[in-house]
Amino acid sequence: MSATLLDIQDVTVSFDGFKALNHLNFSMEEGELRVIIGPNGAGKTTFLDVITGKTNATEGKATFKGKDLSHYKEHEIARLGVGRKFQTPRVYLNLTPRENLELSCNRGKNVLTTLFKATPSAERRTVSGLLETIGLDYKADVPAALLSHGEKQWLEIGMLVAQSPDLLLVDEPVAGLTDEETEKTGELLIALAESHSVIVIEHDMEFVRQIARQVTVLHQGSVLCEGTMDEVQNDPRVIEVYLGQEVAA
Repeated sequence: MSATLLDIQDVTVSFDGFKALNHLNFSMEEGELRVIIGPNGAGKTTFLDVITGKTNATEGKATFKGKDLSHYKEHEIARLGVGRKFQTPRVYLNLTPRENLELSCNRGKNVLTTLFKATPSAERRTVSGLLETIGLDYKADVPAALLSHGEKQWLEIGMLVAQSPDLLLVDEPVAGLTDEETEKTGELLIALAESHSVIVIEHDMEFVRQIARQVTVLHQGSVLCEGTMDEVQNDPRVIEVYLGQEVAA
């Protein structure tokens, strides 16, 4: 039986009286691929902010691997095993994909040591495997600035994986991508879910259908419902607050 990896109990986050999260309860087990959906203002970004320590809960408790996250700073939570990918790719544009991944593999490195010191053979094998996984082995040694938007997204996901997190938080990974890039991104996340726990925040319903195993719907800072994509899509509450136009389309 899988252990509970992330547990959020009755968490409220208030900003000057506005409740971005309102008595939110959420949990996931190790090895899950969970998709979070919800309309704008549902609390999705704040939800990720609480997990990563960027925002503290006003009430309630969030734990990761049994540890109370309120006791840790952002960089400490990252070291506990939480990796976050933001909507806009954050890669070193002047470095190649290979160099970006080498830098991510060892957090003690800086850009100069990455460029001018020999990379250990084990690390080279890890980087080569990651380049193949994210589909950039054929562009491993070109500046990242020359990559497409989708390729930069894949590179940043690879950079997160290089840090060996237990939980990957991926925020709107297919925004601005072509249909082909969107499909490849889905395939990548499904593959990564074989060895990582993954939370994906997404608006693109076709993409959600591609990757979703379990879907959580947020509304007004709380969990509205959870289930498979079919269960969620056919829930009258979800149709009313979020999916009505999608279902009618």
